[in-house]
Amino acid sequence: MTTKLLCVAGARPNFPKIAPLMHALQGNPRFVTKLIHTGQHYDDALSKIFFDELNIPRPDLDLEVGSASHAVQTAELLKRFEQVLKDEQPQAVLVVGDVNSTVACALASAKFFLDAPFTFRGVERQRPVMIHVEAGLRSFDDDMPEEINRRVTDNISEMLFVTDPAGEENLKNEGVDAERVNFVGNVMIDTLLAAKEKAMASDVLTRLKLEEGAFALLTLHRPSNVDDPATLREILGALDEIAKDVPIVFPMHPRTKPRIADTNMELDPTRWITCPPMGYLDFLKLEATAKLVLTDSGGIQEETTVLGVPCLTLRENTERPVTITEGTNVLARTKRETILAAYAQVKAESPAGRIPRYWDGHAAERIVKAMEEAFGPK
Repeated sequence: MTTKLLCVAGARPNFPKIAPLMHALQGNPRFVTKLIHTGQHYDDALSKIFFDELNIPRPDLDLEVGSASHAVQTAELLKRFEQVLKDEQPQAVLVVGDVNSTVACALASAKFFLDAPFTFRGVERQRPVMIHVEAGLRSFDDDMPEEINRRVTDNISEMLFVTDPAGEENLKNEGVDAERVNFVGNVMIDTLLAAKEKAMASDVLTRLKLEEGAFALLTLHRPSNVDDPATLREILGALDEIAKDVPIVFPMHPRTKPRIADTNMELDPTRWITCPPMGYLDFLKLEATAKLVLTDSGGIQEETTVLGVPCLTLRENTERPVTITEGTNVLARTKRETILAAYAQVKAESPAGRIPRYWDGHAAERIVKAMEEAFGPK
């Protein structure tokens, strides 16, 4: 029999991860696949443009949950996704990443009983099989909401697809049965490699009056960095010193722009180029042609590793240590002195990274193959 599979995405970081999976599943007779958009990110700059540029099929359902506090948003997702489970009766639910949509839909699925039983790995069961793509990542910082989301989702998922050996080791240390874990590589890199040629044709450098290799690129959105004016002021002060050496392009996340106003700092337009959030292709062109990337994003640490571009991570920790041990990433932390020291280090000798194993553009294919084997013949 075929397996009904719901694939869930809801926020900007999810879309480059779900795109290659939807492409790999398209037309696969083993699965009846539906895409559920939770609406956690809902405006054009954070959602629609990704569907257009990455050729993601239109969602079969949009839950339109919108913005709210962590508790309210997660609760609303639980309520709305439970109704989807009642209506759709899926044998499997696939979630990606670590946002609130990930943990909420995983939790709803783990507690849901279908009308009819089915067989998975030779055992009859009545709850959907939970599948987590990008499992095993750990920052070991429980103050990060994403860390809680990762741990909970991994704990209640039966199929865990990890991006690098550190993920396998983390899950092993947490007592997870090895049968549940598959090292398949990084679906984010599937999307990057598939889109790179098209991205390099973007005219974003011309529009922003930039020269290749003559600017730094910044993203900054994490609550721990931008919600406290004193912390944000210290980070921006250090970055402004860097901007005196190399101009900084800063596509501002919607939650960051008003926080900068709270610091009473002005970003000098002679060394700062600020703009709204970018689409995937324009941003990838900026990443690939930047002299340096500064970020508090997880995915950008991975992308710069594959692109071979030096990256300074503006965080106290990272759940992607392979980007440091094998890639081009340097943990700059969030204090003025550590950020400037990291910049001096990279300026003196850019890190010569290598591409981690299985970051080769075929992770989604390996995931689908493993799912076919786990669910058995049609």
